Amino acid sequence: RREGHLVNHKRLFRLYREEKLTVRKRGGRKRAMGTRAPMLIPFAANDRWSLDFVSDQLTDGRRFRILTVVDDCTRECLGLVADTSLSGLRVARELDRIIEGRGKPKMIVSDNGTEFTSNAVLQWTDRTKVEWHYIAPGKPIQNAFIESFNGRLRDEFLNETLFSSLTHARSALSNWRSDYNDHRPHSGLGWMTPAEFAQTINPRRDAVLRSRNGSAPQPAATAPNTATQNRWSELKTG
Repeated sequence: RREGHLVNHKRLFRLYREEKLTVRKRGGRKRAMGTRAPMLIPFAANDRWSLDFVSDQLTDGRRFRILTVVDDCTRECLGLVADTSLSGLRVARELDRIIEGRGKPKMIVSDNGTEFTSNAVLQWTDRTKVEWHYIAPGKPIQNAFIESFNGRLRDEFLNETLFSSLTHARSALSNWRSDYNDHRPHSGLGWMTPAEFAQTINPRRDAVLRSRNGSAPQPAATAPNTATQNRWSELKTG
C-alpha cells in the first residue's frame, strides 16, 4: 500500500493461510481442576492448609519467590520457603518436611498455578491421600486466609526490608515467622497468638473464641423447683 498497490486484505490472509505463513500460537496447557466439592470448614489444626507464592527481589536485582503455607484454623504460618526457583517437586518436598513435624492435613487449598498443578504435586496427592482443592480461576477470595496472610507479610515485612542475599532473606523470614506465630495477637483468634490458640483448639472452636471475646454462651436454664411452687400455691389458696 505504501508503494501505491491495491491490496485485498481478505485475499492476503487467505494466501497466508494456504502457504502456512501465519505465526504459530502456543496452546495453553490443560490444568488440573481438582475437586469441585465444597471446601472443608476448618475446626481443628490440620483440617485445612492454604498455599500460595509471594515474589520479591534482592538488593542486586535478583528475583526470588516465597512459598507460604498457613493452617486455616489456627492461622499458624507453617512455612516460608524462599528460593530463586520453586518447582512442583520442591513444593512436594517442603510439604513432606512440614508433615514430618506436624502431621498430615485433611485438605490443601491453592490456586491453579503451574507448580500446584504439576505432575509432581498430583503424584504427591495420590501418594499421601491428601485432598487438594483448586480455587476457581480469578477468584482469590476463595483462598482468603492465605491472601490475608500474604498481604500482611508484604506490607509489614517485605516492603520494609532490604535483602542482601538469599541467605539473609531466609534468616529474616524465619525470625518474622517465629514472631508472627508466638508473639503476635490475632483479632480473629480472640486476641491470642496463633501458637496460643493452637494449644486450646478443640472441636468447639467457636465456643473458645466467644469466651476469649467476652461473649461466652449463657448457662443453661435450671429446672423449676416443683416443691417450692406447690408450697406457694398452698399459701395463696389457704
